[in-house]
Amino acid sequence: MLRLVGLHRSRAPSRVWAQRRNKHHRAVMAIRREDVNPWERRAPLAPRHVRELTNDGVKVLVQPSNRRAIHEKFYMKAGAVIQEDISEASLIVGVKRPLEEKVIPRKTYAFFSHTIKAQEANMGLLDDLLNKEVRLIDYEKMVDANGYRIVAFGQWAGVAGMINILHGLGLRFLALGHHTPFMHIGMAHNYRNVSQAIQAVRDCGYEISMGLMPRSIGPLTFCFTGTGNVSKGAQDMINELPVEYVEPHELKDVSETGDMNKVYATVLSRRHHLVRKSDGNYDPMEYENHPELYTSHFRTSVAPYTTCLINGIYWDPPHTPRLLRRLDAQRLIRPLKSLSALNEGSPALPHKLLAICDISADTGGSIEFMTECTTIDKPFCMYDADQHIDHDSVEGNGILMCSIDNLPAQLPIEATEYFGDRLFPYIWEMLLSDATKSLNEEEFSPQVRDAIITSNGALTPKFEYIEKMREKREKAQILKKTGMKRVLLLGSGYVSGPVVEYLTRDEGTQVTVGESSVLLKQAEELAARYPNTIPIMLDVSSQEGHLDSLVTDHDLVISMLPYSFHPIVAKHCIRRKVNMVTASYLSPAMKELRSSVEEAGITIVNEMGLDPGIDHMLAMECIEQAKADGCTVESYSSFCGGLPAPECSDNPLRYKFSWSPYGVLLNTVSPAVFLRDGEVWNIPAGGTLMDSATAMDFFPGFSLEGFPNRDSTKYAEPYGIQTAHTLIRGTLRFKGFSKAMGGFVKLGLINTEPSPVLLHPTESKLRRNPCCLCCCRLGMLSDDAVPHADTILASLAKHLEAKLSFGERDLIIMRNDVGIRHPTGELEMRQISLVVYGEPNGFSAMAKTVGYPAAIAARMVLDGEISTKGLLVPMTNDIYGPALARLKEEGLHIISKSTLQD
Repeated sequence: MLRLVGLHRSRAPSRVWAQRRNKHHRAVMAIRREDVNPWERRAPLAPRHVRELTNDGVKVLVQPSNRRAIHEKFYMKAGAVIQEDISEASLIVGVKRPLEEKVIPRKTYAFFSHTIKAQEANMGLLDDLLNKEVRLIDYEKMVDANGYRIVAFGQWAGVAGMINILHGLGLRFLALGHHTPFMHIGMAHNYRNVSQAIQAVRDCGYEISMGLMPRSIGPLTFCFTGTGNVSKGAQDMINELPVEYVEPHELKDVSETGDMNKVYATVLSRRHHLVRKSDGNYDPMEYENHPELYTSHFRTSVAPYTTCLINGIYWDPPHTPRLLRRLDAQRLIRPLKSLSALNEGSPALPHKLLAICDISADTGGSIEFMTECTTIDKPFCMYDADQHIDHDSVEGNGILMCSIDNLPAQLPIEATEYFGDRLFPYIWEMLLSDATKSLNEEEFSPQVRDAIITSNGALTPKFEYIEKMREKREKAQILKKTGMKRVLLLGSGYVSGPVVEYLTRDEGTQVTVGESSVLLKQAEELAARYPNTIPIMLDVSSQEGHLDSLVTDHDLVISMLPYSFHPIVAKHCIRRKVNMVTASYLSPAMKELRSSVEEAGITIVNEMGLDPGIDHMLAMECIEQAKADGCTVESYSSFCGGLPAPECSDNPLRYKFSWSPYGVLLNTVSPAVFLRDGEVWNIPAGGTLMDSATAMDFFPGFSLEGFPNRDSTKYAEPYGIQTAHTLIRGTLRFKGFSKAMGGFVKLGLINTEPSPVLLHPTESKLRRNPCCLCCCRLGMLSDDAVPHADTILASLAKHLEAKLSFGERDLIIMRNDVGIRHPTGELEMRQISLVVYGEPNGFSAMAKTVGYPAAIAARMVLDGEISTKGLLVPMTNDIYGPALARLKEEGLHIISKSTLQD
């Protein structure tokens, strides 16, 4: 531990830079007060660094702060001037960002700005720096020739993180029924200095060496990932325990038969867990250039024998292999079979991997399920891999997680010393910076020059990309400021309610609802419920001139009309160069317009509903993630159904209709093509589809059946799963539907041939068909007149629409089952489920699952978030990623579970 306690002294001042200083000018610099985060007690330089500066004639101003861990009197003794006003300084240094109102114009500032990724939270600060012509030096971009950061707190992040997780282990063991020596280790910030923390860890180690660890928990093993400063800092702390280092491949043996009077540790480097997917070898140079060719076997070779993982590696998405995925966590928390309690009343551990300290704090990175950082105030959470839920606790099932993103702030004195040692050699040239001069007139080392983000009121050439990143994200905000956005919504059916509700949440959006004269009242009622909504009468089929002028006056068109009207609407959008969104399948007639849409430079988003829509988005999210992990998709099945809630399914069909039943009835005699176990199955048109219905037992309580829907095989290419031996998309219904519908088919009721007699019926003709219980219960054998229609099918549709119209609570069920083959040979069966109920006094399930996706797509197009031109479907990450996240915000919760097979 001497390496930490006896930190190296700062290097002597660079005489080269000192000699260049104007002899007639006395340099003045300032250390500003940290005032953004209440936990921030660090400073960029320690008193001994200040002493060297003042001894060399530099005037150092220090803003007073009662929060700073190093008392200001020590800075005074070092020759600093303690005062609030630091405007005299030409160089102002800090750790974190200053408040915008406190930035002084035309000064050189150095701090962690967190602007290099165009982070939205700090763009106001960046604008302020530009307006005030500040020269900003960002520590994060001060790197050596190999790209490694040279001014950072990494080692102290490792130290603090290790102290915290040892404290967390004590709490976790206690929750599991074990008192351990770790209970006497506190959080890192509870110690006055690191020496006190070291002593607490040493005391814990002494008790372990005395045999005071409960034998029921077995030997403890720690795995450190990475070989940089973060990992080294963490290792420095565990070295205060009676630790024995072993190679990763030895971890299994020591985890089972090791000495209880010590702990075991292994340091994992790339060569230990990365292998080429094709042959299992590792080539470091190849990996640097092509990480996508590699996978990690950490999940099987090391993780199962690790008690605590300390993660300190950098993850570069999307090609870098992950250490652990959600699926791995599920497997790793399976109950242990070989470890049993040796002492009566002391339960064995539920599983080996108990805790993860993700010091890298890279959300969704190398630890996939670490999706949100913890905080110094709330440092731990439990990750329940079965439910994928984080619990703010150390109790319950799962893995204890600690992922604080400002760990060095817990050890502010040592962190200040350490950071100052690395920054100090560059202070001399920073002192020469004159922010009022052109950057081209100044002379800096590459380490400093390449870290200058702003100068003379502009982004420096290396960082001009920040503005381009901002433009895309801020386009929506700019559009809002320019005036009201107008949306033309065609159709006022019940799925249109969520569309209007969602879009009018933004006061800058007006929705015009166009509806035929027959349904105008429906449009008026819809408009009355929401602000900025105007109902108008419009018949698309007969008022194309009116439609054309309406399209011209709007920024976007949403068509919720029957699919056959979409091409008509699209042609007007093409002519007037107005974007469009639909929830319907991309029909052949729409595909014929592809080149015209591209030439017009507009966006038409199709299939943005439930099925199609959410089904595509869930499929592509799963498939593309599997491919990123180096996996192959071997099977895919997707079934979806809009149903009455179980208590409302009291009829022979177990079904009710939310719109005209014509399409539902016609689908029962449609052909179907699907792939099963490598064999293509064809169901011809004409009535055998209902015979193919099979029980769906994934939700046994619902008593479901399913049958294939149209041609499933055509999705192999757009989904990118040509390797799949099974590919089927189908429809869900309650059991009994197929039998009843099969009866209709056999009775000849699904007949689309013209029937002139039905145009002027004088008595019921349907009741002359052979009698059946289903027909009787549906009132088809009564003396009521048959509905006027030109075909038997159309007449039956009208009859069922009257008898089984939707009016109660409904239900949406969607289920995707994906077979994923991993590079290790394991087969993962991933089950993705969506179940949505209608609300008694709100939107139906169908309305929510069709309306909200369309509305979200519309908003994304309006705001410029979807900027690709042409005919689009939601099968790319730039669409399905944000859309799925926003659907979750609307209460559409998707459950994903997995099972593994060797």
